[in-house]
Amino acid sequence: MAHANGKGSILVVDDAATTIEVIERNLVSAGYGVITAMSATEAMDILEARAVDLVVTDLKMPGPSGMELVKYVRQTFPDTEAMMITGYATVEGAVEAVKTGAEEYLAKPFTDGELISAVERTFEKLRVRRAAHSEDAAPIRTPMGFIGDSAAMERVYRAIAKAAVTRATVLISGESGTGKELVARAIHYTGPRSGSPFVAVNCGGIPEALLESELFGHVKGAFTGASETRAGFFQTADGGTIFLDEVSEMTLGMQVKLLRVLQEEEVRMVGSSRTRKVDVRVLAATNKSLPALVVKGLFRDDLFYRLNVIAIDVPPLRDRGDDVLAMINHFARKYAGESDRPVPTFTGEALRVLRGYHWPGNARELQNMIHRMVVMCDGSTIDVRDLPALMHFVPPREKRLDRTLVEVEVEHIRNVLDSVGGNKTQAAEILGIDRKTLREKLKPLKPAP
Repeated sequence: MAHANGKGSILVVDDAATTIEVIERNLVSAGYGVITAMSATEAMDILEARAVDLVVTDLKMPGPSGMELVKYVRQTFPDTEAMMITGYATVEGAVEAVKTGAEEYLAKPFTDGELISAVERTFEKLRVRRAAHSEDAAPIRTPMGFIGDSAAMERVYRAIAKAAVTRATVLISGESGTGKELVARAIHYTGPRSGSPFVAVNCGGIPEALLESELFGHVKGAFTGASETRAGFFQTADGGTIFLDEVSEMTLGMQVKLLRVLQEEEVRMVGSSRTRKVDVRVLAATNKSLPALVVKGLFRDDLFYRLNVIAIDVPPLRDRGDDVLAMINHFARKYAGESDRPVPTFTGEALRVLRGYHWPGNARELQNMIHRMVVMCDGSTIDVRDLPALMHFVPPREKRLDRTLVEVEVEHIRNVLDSVGGNKTQAAEILGIDRKTLREKLKPLKPAP
């Protein structure tokens, strides 16, 4: 809940007026709306009367303690976060505070910067949790079922709208699993050809010897086994759209034949001397760089220019920000409904890991993973331990370019070991090496300070 004059509402609870004054001044300067209370009891009354995003509470106060207040907030107000501050900092106290429900634990004395950083981290966790579990704010979708409203996808939506009203060829690029066929279908079904056929062809999934026949058809007796005349995909798509997925897998010979179809708008069936006019809009997709293949002589530059009249680049999931959270919410509800199971709740830490994961399989990988977790998890809450082992350690995204390769490797090995409690078998599995190699790499490492 954004505050009317700031970034969010914070209830500050401390029995020391000077502490409240300092914290309030810093938070207001940072743009937050602040309410104050000098006891846990007063804070509870305030929470009953109005909605608050974050409670920042001292640990030791007369009457109910800050720990009791945090527990009360967590049990009664699930949409409010809590943060603990104390002048009696201990490891045991920090652990107990976190277990009770505090998102941050800040020891006095702390700097203004440490306070603001802790508050900002807590608000980020709250934002992530709300985005993933929101039922009121339905994710923005195109008619073809896209989910998400990130800036990267808004560019795709605008490109689809422009491409739909023309008949120009479109080249759709992007990693595997990003939804290139969804883009092609959206272009077709939101354009003037929506009532005509949409034919999708996986060029990489058809043997080279059969691709020409599949695309352009063949006449009876054209080759061994051609017992009858059969139309190809281009004839089937006449009046509509053909989608050539993995077009980069075509041989140079097939590329020449496709180029001729694009130029002449006619096809010749295998075994026939006659051509036939076709009215087909061509959409093509690739997960490889066609310009790079042109340089290597593996893709014809004239065909590339013919296909690349309109270019749409579908972003990978790792570049789509909170779209990941919206998709988690959507798929969890979808598969819970299909399996007649309750919709699971994801913990804040699980959501952080899922949002920060690099998703090499993109949306397809995310969809399959959520489906598996909904079906396989025993409880109604999904935590980090329920995620695949390779996700238990997500490296930070910040990049430091002043370290040697050895330093980077050492830090990564230590982080992975820490993430699995020192279990070398699990660490070796995550690192993609065997235990013997891991032991060799550990020999020169000194214990981390």
